[in-house]
Amino acid sequence: MIHAEILGIGSYAPEAVMSNVDLEKIVETSDEWIQSRTGIVNRHISEGENTSDLSVKAALAALKDAGMEAEELDMILLATTSPDHLSPSTAALVQKKIGAKNAVAMDVSAGCTGFIYLLDLARNLIASGSYQKILVIGAEVLSKHIDWTDRNTCILFGDGAGAAIISKSERNGIQDTNIYTDGDMNDLIVIPTKSVKNPLGAIEAEYHALAMKGQDVFKFATKVVTKSLKEIMKAHELTNDDIRWVVPHQANKRIIDFAASKLKMDPEKFYMNLDEYGNTSAASIPLALSEMKQKGLLVKGDKILLVGFGAGLTWGTALIEW
Repeated sequence: MIHAEILGIGSYAPEAVMSNVDLEKIVETSDEWIQSRTGIVNRHISEGENTSDLSVKAALAALKDAGMEAEELDMILLATTSPDHLSPSTAALVQKKIGAKNAVAMDVSAGCTGFIYLLDLARNLIASGSYQKILVIGAEVLSKHIDWTDRNTCILFGDGAGAAIISKSERNGIQDTNIYTDGDMNDLIVIPTKSVKNPLGAIEAEYHALAMKGQDVFKFATKVVTKSLKEIMKAHELTNDDIRWVVPHQANKRIIDFAASKLKMDPEKFYMNLDEYGNTSAASIPLALSEMKQKGLLVKGDKILLVGFGAGLTWGTALIEW
């Protein structure tokens, strides 16, 4: 049987940091208010780099970690809700910039669950025998979609990218993936594009920047994070003691704390770095994994659960043996 594993991982975040204190000068908010409700202290903000630029730096770091050359890749999958262009794909721009001339390239839009979607796609494409080495990237420059006068959203999001090399393997590294969508709740998180406007008619866009119904998203997230983690653990007959780490989408500390409580799991097992990066959407999980590896926290044989949720609405989980 053909399996897949993570061969290398890398990340990148812009150097410029915007703190809660900086935001106090822009909108009516406070460091205490933001920290107490979200756990966020800082976020990294692009000073001109676009999503492909962040993606390239994360991709090159992942290739170096894997000891690979870009020409060895046969596919690039990139999850983002903030592409450089609607067309061509940001993945195609990355393909050119890193010299991955043998790779098919495409973008995937699944909101903050994007990286989990990519793991599911890569795992199944490798299992089919069609591809052997796939670069997956979660990358966002959400700062270009933020209304910086809206204190409900501008405090939450940051820019960043994370990348992983998924390779054909005899070892079952990516043991399971589950992804879901509920389009009935598509209006809870929206990033608009241009309105329909042509000689035959027009449909004006409802929003002109990222808009989110925060309370509804919070209720959704606390429900699906707990439920989906329980399901994947039950399917593999795993107990809390079997799990070394849970790496959740870095959206809100209260969501993560709620999940730990409901699962009766040690909250220290839930890796969090949203205090430094904020919500980087599709980039948050691979960025966290990369940071964990740099800190020496990932040990071969560790069982790790990944869980994401986001616009669509989408959610998903992955079980990895490092």
